[in-house]
Amino acid sequence: MKEANVIIAFLISCAAGLQEMSGVRLGILFWIIMGSARAVSGEVHFVLHGFLFQAVSQLAECMRVVMGEVVLKGGGLKLDPLSYTLLIAPACLGYLLVGLAATWNPAIPQALAIWWPYILPNACLAFVMNLLVATIIKEISSIGFILTGVCKDIAIVMFSAVVAGEHVTGFQRVSFTMTLAGVSFWSYLKLRPGGPPSEATGKATESTTLMRRAPDKV
Repeated sequence: MKEANVIIAFLISCAAGLQEMSGVRLGILFWIIMGSARAVSGEVHFVLHGFLFQAVSQLAECMRVVMGEVVLKGGGLKLDPLSYTLLIAPACLGYLLVGLAATWNPAIPQALAIWWPYILPNACLAFVMNLLVATIIKEISSIGFILTGVCKDIAIVMFSAVVAGEHVTGFQRVSFTMTLAGVSFWSYLKLRPGGPPSEATGKATESTTLMRRAPDKV
C-alpha cells in the first residue's frame, strides 16, 4: 500500500494548486507504482483493521507532506527548513506525550538512565533528518520527496544484496529498473516541462540579452 503514496500526494497537490493534472504525469506515476508493487514479495494476509489503519496513516502522511510544501514554498509564509521544523516540533511532541501517557510503564525512567547514550545520538540524527526532509520538500516538491523515498528503499535493498548477501530475484531487479526509469522520466519532465527549446525561442532569448547589454556599451 505504501507505493500508493505517490498518487495520493499527487492528487492532493493538484487540489491544492501545486501540481497540474495531465495524462502524461498520471501515466508516469502509475508506472512507478506498478514497478514498486511488482518488486514486493512474500506472504500477504489481508486484515481489514490493518488495512484501514494503513490507509488513514497514508492519507495523513500525504496531507502532511503537501501542507509542508504549502508552508515552505507558498501561502505567504515561505519558511526556511529550520523554522518549519521549529513550527511542527511542538505538535509532534504533544502527540508523543499523549502516547507516552497512554502506555506509561514505571520501568521507563530506569531504562532511560541505561540507554541514554544511544537515545541522545538517535535524537540528534532525527533532528537532522527532519531538516533534510524539509529541505527536500522546499527545494523539490512533496512528490519529489516521496519519489526520493522510493529510490531510498531501492538503494537499501540493493545495498543489502551487495553487502549482506540478501537474495534479490531477477524479477525484482527488473521491477527496480522499471521504477527508477519512471522516476528519471518524471525528473526530466519537471526540469524541461516544455520539451527541448525551439530555435525561435533561443533566438528571442538571444535578442533580449543583446538589447539588455546595449545600454552598457553606449
